[in-house]
Amino acid sequence: MTDVLLVAAAQPQLGVLAGAVQKFRAQGARVYLACAFDTKTCQEEIDRLELDGYQPLPYGIGHLRTATRRKLRKLPASRRLWIQIRRNPWLRRHGLGAHQLVALDANAVYTVWRLSQYTDADASFGIAPALRALSDPQRSSAPVKRRTLPPRSVIVGDVRRQAKALPETVIRTATARPLMRSSVGARLWRTALGAPGVPANVRARLSRQVAEGMRWAGRPGGATLALTTAAQSISNRTIKAGLLDEAAKTELKRGVPPRALDSTLKELLTASDEEFKAGDPATAASTLDRALVLGFHRVIHIDQLSSPLAGDPAAFSAPVHASAVMKKIQQPQGRKTPAATPPKDRPLRLLVTTSANDNFLKLILSHYEAHQGVEVRYLDLASTTAMKRIAWAGRRMIENRLGGDALYAEQVEQLMRPHLDWADTVFLDWCVAPAVMLTTIDPGDTRIVVRLHSYEAFTRWPHLVDFSRVDDLIYVADHVQDLTTALVPQLRGPEAPRTHMIDNAMDLSAFNRAKPADARFNLGLIGVSQVAKDPLWAIDVLERVRKQDERYRLLLVGGDMDPKTSRATSDYLKEFERQLEPLVESGAVVRLGPTDDVPSALTGIGTILSSSVREGCHVGLMEGAASAAVPVVRDWPFYAGREHSARTLYPEGWVVGSPEEAAKRILETTATEESWRNAGKLASEHALSAWDWPVVSRRFDELLLGE
Repeated sequence: MTDVLLVAAAQPQLGVLAGAVQKFRAQGARVYLACAFDTKTCQEEIDRLELDGYQPLPYGIGHLRTATRRKLRKLPASRRLWIQIRRNPWLRRHGLGAHQLVALDANAVYTVWRLSQYTDADASFGIAPALRALSDPQRSSAPVKRRTLPPRSVIVGDVRRQAKALPETVIRTATARPLMRSSVGARLWRTALGAPGVPANVRARLSRQVAEGMRWAGRPGGATLALTTAAQSISNRTIKAGLLDEAAKTELKRGVPPRALDSTLKELLTASDEEFKAGDPATAASTLDRALVLGFHRVIHIDQLSSPLAGDPAAFSAPVHASAVMKKIQQPQGRKTPAATPPKDRPLRLLVTTSANDNFLKLILSHYEAHQGVEVRYLDLASTTAMKRIAWAGRRMIENRLGGDALYAEQVEQLMRPHLDWADTVFLDWCVAPAVMLTTIDPGDTRIVVRLHSYEAFTRWPHLVDFSRVDDLIYVADHVQDLTTALVPQLRGPEAPRTHMIDNAMDLSAFNRAKPADARFNLGLIGVSQVAKDPLWAIDVLERVRKQDERYRLLLVGGDMDPKTSRATSDYLKEFERQLEPLVESGAVVRLGPTDDVPSALTGIGTILSSSVREGCHVGLMEGAASAAVPVVRDWPFYAGREHSARTLYPEGWVVGSPEEAAKRILETTATEESWRNAGKLASEHALSAWDWPVVSRRFDELLLGE
């Protein structure tokens, strides 16, 4: 069977196309249509074509970033279309699998030509030539490779002389999908990319062409190798750093930490220093921003079961803070006047602010809204597009600190000064981009209080905050404070803010409900939406206890991981689902899904698990303990063996070092209903006495009100 892919940049004459489709079918072909136009006005006509498949493709650019739109508008319409649709999975699948590629209009020709570079398909402009090619008696059903490798002298021996003049069509042909899949072709291009005497910009361009061909050939590792090979032969720091950065991004898209992370980070930081020394703060800021995004990328630290940052925090961040540009950024600006003491003659004016994430603020807000000595305002910095854009403008923040983009500080003044003038105290939840934004300007005599949970320590944001303008920094656990302080030198200096350890605000009394006897055999996991929760560890524990007693089950409460978060998350989720499927079918695992009524869900759980590799203070575990479920806490690997860890946060006996220990604790504490209920009662008493809101609220009052 022959597959024909028709590509249309504009709506074709559908009546004519209908006749053509029938002719293709008469010759035994399956016909597919790629529509890069608005199909809404002609949906019925397209349906009547009886195609074997069609796909509307993204034809507009309004959804793209301003800079991207500006670049695209400079290109011819045909090339612009290709850039817009080239990553579409449907187009890739059918384009690379087609025997006949047909452009129905002039603006579709470039797309068809590009697709033909990666396949052995015939390519035609217009229906008539395509039909003639399909009916040609000389045509063989076997694939015929019509493109050949340029002479070896062009690729290797004569690269120095011919590289600048090497036509783009030759490059495209030489990086075609079949060739890139061959070890011979890949080896030739690696030799060419490392050939001496090639200008840096030409070498960079060739490496990107080869990398693109490798990706289309299904060899992303080859794409990384092409970029790094070229970078090794380039002395221009900016170009070299750019290629290494692209190579690292190629690996990150695959969900794996870059192999050359350290050297790439070093090149970006050095390039940033040189650009700043040359008097170009804008470029230096952009390069440093890329370095920080790479160095603290979530695929490396957040979506994995381990992190180089956790192994030796000070050593990991040392190269970043050795950078001249980072030293410039981290020079404390201080404040002109100290924060004023809380007023005695009127209520304290408290501004509570965050950006979109108010998960841990609800009790705090309701507490102070009802407090006679406090007047509260709430500001969500993600509530408007303009406000969010300023609050998360990482590159502009850096450039401003380097003496450029004075307009950014003016915009922050316009945004925040009215709030700062009103407030006596600002309580900012989450030490991320808004904390950097807020410390860009002098807060006057307004007191600034920032809370850092756990996630932020694995991001770039604490490294950009001017902590000399923060009066109080709240941590949710001692081990988080240890990690963050080791990472950020400013937190170890004389300008560091006062620090406090205050647990998250939780109304745990609502969880203390009676449990039925059969809950004894139900293990529970609250929250499985992140790789860090490592639910596979919980499955391991479940299988071990079920070997002794098949009455044990695992109840999963909460939404699933989002595979779109990153490739690393997607890969973990696939393995998790693979292992989970037979357990769900047998009834050993029950997926309860997300719920707004966690206290009710916990009444059926007899043992609460914390299977995570890292946590700040595990709220789900604490809620489970308050419900009188027996706590079984993994010794979180990111912090295990350190001065502060899960073992210092929770009572002795709760924390286990392995799945074997976890299974043993479960079997022992739930051996009888009496032992199970006694262990649960002790856990509940500890949770309510240590972490319930009436206890924690007093610590907030002491900090914010001086009570």
